[in-house]
Amino acid sequence: MELRHINGFVAVAQELHFGRAAARLHIAQPALSQQIAALERMLGVTLFERSTRSVRLSPAGETFLPLAQRILLDVETAVRAVKSGGDLVGRVTIGFAGVSAHVVLPRLARAVRKQHPGIHLRLVGQVYSGEAVNRVAEGTIDLGLVRLPVKRAGLATYTLQRERLLAALPADHRLADREEIDLTELAQEPFVSFPGMGGSAMRAALDHVMQEVGTTPEIVQEAPDSLTILDLVAAGVGVTLTVSSVESRQRSSSEVVFVPLTGGGPIIESAMAWREDNDSPALKAVLDVVRDVIPTPLEPGAYLQRD
Repeated sequence: MELRHINGFVAVAQELHFGRAAARLHIAQPALSQQIAALERMLGVTLFERSTRSVRLSPAGETFLPLAQRILLDVETAVRAVKSGGDLVGRVTIGFAGVSAHVVLPRLARAVRKQHPGIHLRLVGQVYSGEAVNRVAEGTIDLGLVRLPVKRAGLATYTLQRERLLAALPADHRLADREEIDLTELAQEPFVSFPGMGGSAMRAALDHVMQEVGTTPEIVQEAPDSLTILDLVAAGVGVTLTVSSVESRQRSSSEVVFVPLTGGGPIIESAMAWREDNDSPALKAVLDVVRDVIPTPLEPGAYLQRD
């Protein structure tokens, strides 16, 4: 078995199309098909279920894919180790979702690259807080961007930011000119929010605060990220509750109005979470960089400025 066989398998598994995978690898499609066939003969299994219309992973292929991806990542790490001249080398996988990640992660990635060029950050997007906690605990990611509190034994956290919940309304909404809004005034409003399944902390916060005022929010539309949710709010689909970092990225928009909640609104804390028993030197180095990038948690109303 050669590295090209594994690389070809991963490309087809990700594209689920031999033509696109071949173009991505800059080889002819027949050559790629031959590589996959040779790999299947070596393993004695069928890795893909093929038809005239589609390509999909077989059960054996689904089992082999994460192992093959790890092999490629290990090879990449080995190459980096050779080129690093003795500097710290490793790989740290970070799961994240949410607007705050778009400010924290670029700054963190740049600082890690500068201080530890031998460390590779692997970023996995659309991992909501609940899923991130589970995946950190299972060891499939090293760091997760989460919302506090984290109720999982064996995990440590470092608080990045404290933010307040705000109401986000269409500009022509009847409450848009208010200085503040009581949650009870939103009880009968249609809401746009994150999916109910998947572990979104913002969806959980919405459900919780509305239940505290004696109602269940009517979710008329779900969307996977804050910016799409705000686009739907701007279109008049519904209202939502969001956090101050989202407002800071949407200040230029005149179609969405952000209004504080009465009493200041609940505080939502974001943090990095990791396993306490993860003794990876690369992880320790990245955590040191996190503390350097954000030495103290930002308070509500304070924004981490993008460079």
